[in-house]
Amino acid sequence: MEYVGIVFLALGILFLNLGTLGILRMPDLFNRMQAGTKATTFGAMFSILGVGFFEPTWFPKLFVIVIFIFLSNPVSSHALAKASYKKESKLWDETVVDQYGEFLEDKNSETPQVKEEKWQF
Repeated sequence: MEYVGIVFLALGILFLNLGTLGILRMPDLFNRMQAGTKATTFGAMFSILGVGFFEPTWFPKLFVIVIFIFLSNPVSSHALAKASYKKESKLWDETVVDQYGEFLEDKNSETPQVKEEKWQF
């Protein structure tokens, strides 16, 4: 069981280090947030599960913590990104697609009749 714990801890450390690299290399807030969130989610999950393999009696409690991290990290990141977008944080100059901006434009400019016609096949 110790070897499995070592593998899980190594995977957790790898994800956390790659997340750090992603935060340093990404061009804007939203890309950095995505890289950091995925890395911390998986890094923390693997690290905590690795500790669970070293101490099997702790495993049920650690599994609950992992589930909480799995659910709360992406939700909190989404809320922060949405708030940053609404505060008009600058997108990267080479950003090609802004789906949330397009959604907001469509929501504010279309009448209900146009929306119905848009979805007809």
